[in-house]
Amino acid sequence: MNTPRTPEPTVEQLLAAAHTHGIAPSRLRHLDDAGLGDADVDAADFDTAAPERSTSTGGLLADYRDLTDVKLRTSLEAEHGLYIAESTKIIDRALRAGHEPRSLLMSRAWFLRLAPVLAGDLASDAPILLGTEEQVDGLAGFHVHRGALASMRRPRPREVSATITGARRVVIVEDVVDHTNLGAIFRSAAGLGVDAVLLSPSCADPLYRRSIRVSMGTVFQVPWARFTAWPTGLQELRQEGFILAALALEDDSVTLREFAATAPERVALLLGTEGDGLRPATLAQADATVLIPMAHAVDSLNVAAATAVACYALQIE
Repeated sequence: MNTPRTPEPTVEQLLAAAHTHGIAPSRLRHLDDAGLGDADVDAADFDTAAPERSTSTGGLLADYRDLTDVKLRTSLEAEHGLYIAESTKIIDRALRAGHEPRSLLMSRAWFLRLAPVLAGDLASDAPILLGTEEQVDGLAGFHVHRGALASMRRPRPREVSATITGARRVVIVEDVVDHTNLGAIFRSAAGLGVDAVLLSPSCADPLYRRSIRVSMGTVFQVPWARFTAWPTGLQELRQEGFILAALALEDDSVTLREFAATAPERVALLLGTEGDGLRPATLAQADATVLIPMAHAVDSLNVAAATAVACYALQIE
């Protein structure tokens, strides 16, 4: 038996919801009104040479085009200083972290549910692009079932020195390029009390859509920064009193349980890729190497799982 489809909200219902929650009607832009009934965006609307992207409806829609093309999006988003937040919860967390939306895209039906999130202390002047579910899905290239998308302006990058000020537990990630793993690392770091996450220059982007989604928006909650010099930049942490502990299967590695039993006040945990692990030059910077004992001939855990285990063991009560 087919469930009857919910009728599209009328313009009057949309305006009433906007009025109830103090959202200026001028922020609402309807895709049909822009002549984009099929959610098609002309390539001219995406001027990669422009220092400031067009704020016309067509120009704003270009932010959401081809979201499933990882290689294209990671390049374009970084180049234009934006990232895409997906789902009500993540958009809410991004706004609460003080990030500024360039625009939001959602179906008309979802606007009625999201209007309270877009009002109050989190209100902005960002245009809200409204269309049918088919228009929104067609533009993004996938079914947007989590409520909405938002094109967010990237915050100014943090310096490593500012990120570690006052920190006692830091996770340092080398060369992890898988967005799922990186998002899971951030989620574990946030949930287990890590104060900061630092990335090598070649790590994946924490603000890529999949990283954000897997992290459940915790990339907005844990301070993070990217090294410009690697691995020599690790010396900065040692100068600030951190002990650098590398997760690695070395002959002189101590077990995580042993290391955690007498863990120093400030620990920076180094984690590398699943295949090759940490580079030799990075291991040479470590003060200690630590391993998680394995059973059944398993040599190691997934890097995200290993992060969770190590962060739990090193929690400060």
